[in-house]
Amino acid sequence: MSDQAPSPADGQVPTNTERSPRRGMAAAVLSLEAITLGLTTPVMITIADVPAGTAVAVGLGLAVVCLLLAGMLRAEWAYVAGYLVQVAAIGLGFVVPVMFGLGLVFAALWTGADQLGRKIERERAAAWAAYRAEQG
Repeated sequence: MSDQAPSPADGQVPTNTERSPRRGMAAAVLSLEAITLGLTTPVMITIADVPAGTAVAVGLGLAVVCLLLAGMLRAEWAYVAGYLVQVAAIGLGFVVPVMFGLGLVFAALWTGADQLGRKIERERAAAWAAYRAEQG
């Protein structure tokens, strides 16, 4: 077998060309959550009477953390940090009560993306192993 990657013209399926579904789904959840958390900033200032500096630090700070984590999801620790962000989003409900509900929705989406992504990756690995075993 040559050192070149197999091509579809050879009748072989190339490996490692697909993106991680877990990482893609989790990054999408974090990106959407960043928008939501960023929009809590004016709500905290106008409705909850939180000082502007605190609201900006918390709302935009969490939004930036979400975006940074979305880019760091190649590392396993970033998924753990993602769960911590979900706890913080739910905790923000003590200041902006609607965040209890939104935080729970995003926590469910995050958990679903993580768990479903893991399942897809396991099944994909098993399928590749079966394919390679069949090919010899």
